[in-house]
Amino acid sequence: MSAIPHLPPILPRNRNAGASYVLLALGGVFLATNFLALNLQRGAEGLANWEHFAIWLTCAVVSAIILHFRLPKHDTLLFAITLFLSGWGILAIDRLSPAFADRQTAWLSLSTAAMVAVAIFPHTLRWLRTYRYLLLVGGLALLVSTIVLGRNPSGQIGAPQLWLGIGNIFFQPSETLKIILVAFLASYLAEQYPAMRAENLGVSHHRIPLSPRIVGPILLMWGLSVVILVWQRDLGTAMLFFIVFLALLYVASGYRRILFSGLLLIMMAGVLAYYQFDVVRLRVDIWLNPWPEADGRAYQIVQSLMAFAAGGIGGQGIDQGYPTYIPVVHSDFVFAAAAEEWGLIGVLVITASIVTLFVRGMRAAMNQQGRPFRVLLATGLSMLIAAQSLLIMAGGLKLIPLTGVTLPYMSYGGSSLLTSYVIAGLLLRLSAVDD
Repeated sequence: MSAIPHLPPILPRNRNAGASYVLLALGGVFLATNFLALNLQRGAEGLANWEHFAIWLTCAVVSAIILHFRLPKHDTLLFAITLFLSGWGILAIDRLSPAFADRQTAWLSLSTAAMVAVAIFPHTLRWLRTYRYLLLVGGLALLVSTIVLGRNPSGQIGAPQLWLGIGNIFFQPSETLKIILVAFLASYLAEQYPAMRAENLGVSHHRIPLSPRIVGPILLMWGLSVVILVWQRDLGTAMLFFIVFLALLYVASGYRRILFSGLLLIMMAGVLAYYQFDVVRLRVDIWLNPWPEADGRAYQIVQSLMAFAAGGIGGQGIDQGYPTYIPVVHSDFVFAAAAEEWGLIGVLVITASIVTLFVRGMRAAMNQQGRPFRVLLATGLSMLIAAQSLLIMAGGLKLIPLTGVTLPYMSYGGSSLLTSYVIAGLLLRLSAVDD
């Protein structure tokens, strides 16, 4: 297995910049057409949602201009898909739960500014590597604080208290911890890289000795995070962390048994969680057989399946279906709503967009010649987007139990949108390989 730093770069990068912007323009036409259709359905009362499209368009144009001049070699296709998916998310939220559309649009403006700042700031990657311990301690401190100070925006008694809030503004610390943990693992593994590669150890890659000195601190930090997340019943994020952790450790070491051991650990943890946590038992039970409780505990997943079935090939059309029958559809099941109103075509477009984001992120990783930290960082961030998308999309289709994570860029949630945009900013920075 060849060493990561010697992977050949894939250049040039901006050859198809014009095509990427054409695709973004076509996406804008798609959004404008659907906003118009939504207005016609609502009549005069719906005219206010043009503000959401205008703000999205402003964010897209202004950020494209800034990146063009300040980071000219960035991956324009990655940028275009990010803006397109978030615009579609604003449209879907406006359709499904108009009361949340204004707030999500405000978060879009903030998130776009954060993405651009992260992408053009010259020392972003260096700071992530240099201050990894400080960032990790700060992120864990915020997460621990939710045990004492945590709130839930819904106000429901007994609901997970995963947010910190001031007034009506809420933020979920576990979202920030996603980026911090990936940066920490990438930085630490990059330093241990020579000791972990089979070529440097002079042994077969099937017998790489993973010493406690290498794996111990990583497992300790990861385990601490997962314990807190399980305590808070945010099991979807805990699973996401574990998947990304395994991917980074495998990429850094080339040790194939890590993947098999990881799968075994996931199954063992799943069995343990099933018997220890009511929320896990509920999700597994309704995943195995939701129909006996279709009007009770399994109502949400059954309605999601009905939405997919009702969509057909071309969908019912915006505001023509009934996806609002799904509880919390604007957050947990926006993918099912898109399936009902935009059909299989919409599902395929969303899926292809997520896959393209992952591929472009991995392309950025492959271009980091001689920079193991950047290789691992781009790989981890790409895996975050792909794994989180897979978990929520497969959960909505009842292919796996529901995990409670959001669909990146599309689901309602300011913390999730901001985190996803910061990830996009880091990938844009990494895609400009010469900068």
